[in-house]
Amino acid sequence: MKKFALAGNPNSGKTTLFNLLTGSTAHVGNWPGVTVDKREGVYKKLSEPVGIIDLPGIYSLSPYTPEEVISRNYILDEKPDCVINIVDATNLERNLYLTTQLMEIDVPVIVALNMIDEVEKAGDSIDAAKLESKIGLPVVKISALKNQGIEELMRRGFEVSKHPRKGTTVLEGGKLTHLIGDCKIALEGAGVDNALFHAIKLAEMDELEVKMHPKSAGMVEEFKKTFSDDVFGSDFEAIVADSRYKYIAHNYSSVLTKKHKSEKEKLSKSDKIDRVLTHKVWGIPIFLVILFAVFHLTFSEDLLWIGAALPEGWVSLPGTAFEGVFGDGGINSPGVILFNLVDLATSSISDAIGDAMAAGGVADWATGLVVDGIFGGLFAVISFLPQILVLFLFFSILEDTGYMARVAFILDRIFRRFGLSGRAFMPMIMGFGCSVPAMVNTRTLADENERLATIRVIPFFSCGAKLPILTAVAGGIAQITGLGNADLITYGMYVLGIAVAIAAVLIMRNTTMKGEAPPFIMELPSYRTPQFRSLVMLLWDKTKHFIKKAFTIILASTIVIWFISHFSFNWKFLADEQMNESILAGIGQLIRPLFTPIGFGSQLNDWGWVFVVAAITGLIAKENVIATFGTLAACITSGFVADEALEGVDSVAQMISATGIGVPALIAFIAFNMLTIPCFAAVATAKAEMPSKKKFNYTIIFWVVTSYIVSSMVYLIGEWWWTLFIWLAVWAVAITLTVLYNKGKLKNIKLPKISLKKRS
Repeated sequence: MKKFALAGNPNSGKTTLFNLLTGSTAHVGNWPGVTVDKREGVYKKLSEPVGIIDLPGIYSLSPYTPEEVISRNYILDEKPDCVINIVDATNLERNLYLTTQLMEIDVPVIVALNMIDEVEKAGDSIDAAKLESKIGLPVVKISALKNQGIEELMRRGFEVSKHPRKGTTVLEGGKLTHLIGDCKIALEGAGVDNALFHAIKLAEMDELEVKMHPKSAGMVEEFKKTFSDDVFGSDFEAIVADSRYKYIAHNYSSVLTKKHKSEKEKLSKSDKIDRVLTHKVWGIPIFLVILFAVFHLTFSEDLLWIGAALPEGWVSLPGTAFEGVFGDGGINSPGVILFNLVDLATSSISDAIGDAMAAGGVADWATGLVVDGIFGGLFAVISFLPQILVLFLFFSILEDTGYMARVAFILDRIFRRFGLSGRAFMPMIMGFGCSVPAMVNTRTLADENERLATIRVIPFFSCGAKLPILTAVAGGIAQITGLGNADLITYGMYVLGIAVAIAAVLIMRNTTMKGEAPPFIMELPSYRTPQFRSLVMLLWDKTKHFIKKAFTIILASTIVIWFISHFSFNWKFLADEQMNESILAGIGQLIRPLFTPIGFGSQLNDWGWVFVVAAITGLIAKENVIATFGTLAACITSGFVADEALEGVDSVAQMISATGIGVPALIAFIAFNMLTIPCFAAVATAKAEMPSKKKFNYTIIFWVVTSYIVSSMVYLIGEWWWTLFIWLAVWAVAITLTVLYNKGKLKNIKLPKISLKKRS
């Protein structure tokens, strides 16, 4: 089967094209040796199937980032049958820089001028035939978003793949032509494939090429001694880059015809929108409002704040199976409606299984294992899947429209004052989806200290796995105490996580990880309408990942939890009401004093250990926190009907009633689980990304200490408001000492020496 590789700049529409070509055949793995997503699929509309490989988005084939190295090595080593170079037609000259590098490799290449619909909409035009003649490569105009020109692109790409191609370069006749020619001859003599490409990289003193061909690199060093340039000196990489851009501007710019525009028309719609959304004063408040709207649409139980004005029973449907699903005193948000529907289905399944097993005379312990140990834990987690998907959908829309890039731009203004660039916020934002790819994405950060600090705070941006904790506990608070709405509490905890992340990074960058913020140069993509098909595929991938995790790690965990909560240390089987004598209870009682300062330790009653063990099981997978509640809830009957299937919010409400835990402690419980050591997968990724074992060990300590301090503050201030002044005094002293240390005023302080003399 032939293999086509997709190569292009970030935001060029490469992912949209990949999804369009591969559809349901796409699957995600990892590139060999690295944990960067490798997306592959199959295109089936030609005379034979064609494998499609989606390379990471890159600006060049220089080894500045892991993504560039991956793309470069794949094309050179795997030798795909064709490279489809996706070019953003709205930024033609800048995108063609990568094209001029791909031309130099001995591989068939076809240029896809994407977003041609936007070019034409602006009144501009591109002469594809003229560009094809000048560049010497097939050129096809397409719109991946509107599915235009795709069949022609693949048909011509298939024809191109049948014929071998030798690399060509736009650098002929330049200042380094003689050097490149000598390097090429030397490499061809040594039997090196793609000699032209490697020769140009050697001329640039590319670090990978220098390591691979040290003898030929010596030729470049000798040439440097005889070379002088008034502009760039002997910086050959800059000379090559300048030559490429000059060639592109001189030879390719004529294929683009721009519509004459008045001064008013020169401002695009994106520019006009950016005047508001990236405003130096209103930019951040607007972001917070948008974030609140997202959470309100996902978690609110009174979406339009008109509950009091609605006729009684108008949406609650009393007396039906759907009572309360669509609202109860108000209209539920889409996220809550979907949650209630799934919760209704899972509860019905649990009840039906329990009734069937009871009618069949199945032993009580077996019924408890199946209904409470397996389905109780699983369904407690699965019921939150709709809200996870709704939240992920909104974040995906914000990202696909181009708004998240603006958020990074806005925050760069603030971050830069404290030694951090806005670029670091991009992987942080990815943490809302999953910490693993977010940590991997920090490889794009040039400064090692900035990268390390960013990895450490990424788990503070609550991922989808933590969402059930936030939603269930917030819902339990609202259900039992009547205080606040679940969406307000959840939104507040997300903002808390962001605030703690920013504060922690600023502390690290001003103490142990000092450094200047590297330049942040970022292209703001035009605002675009997200493609429905791509969003659906992303949600489907998320669902598959969640279900796979639920029926592996979480299922195994719930079974283990049920067993150790129903057996004593001498392996005697215990009834539900005897759970306080179980192995699990013994472990929880042993370690619960450690959690007393954060509200769910020794101050709770006999059942209080359930919060401790839930937090501990969450270290394996964060979904286990609510799965643990779902498994144990049936064993605690305070305030609920015995043997009732309890899932999600109900299971947490059960725990609140049974333990006597207060609201400050519940908020502290959420904060601790948000900020402490993440799941095993994230920990393993962090370890792989750390420069040393020592740094990784300090990172584990950092997560534990940060979560403990922040949750202690939340609990103590919430329980005794006057402790706020104590905490303010502590932080004031810490900040003062940090400032004095940075100014060098603490370095000259000499502590008195203490000598201990043995008395005779």
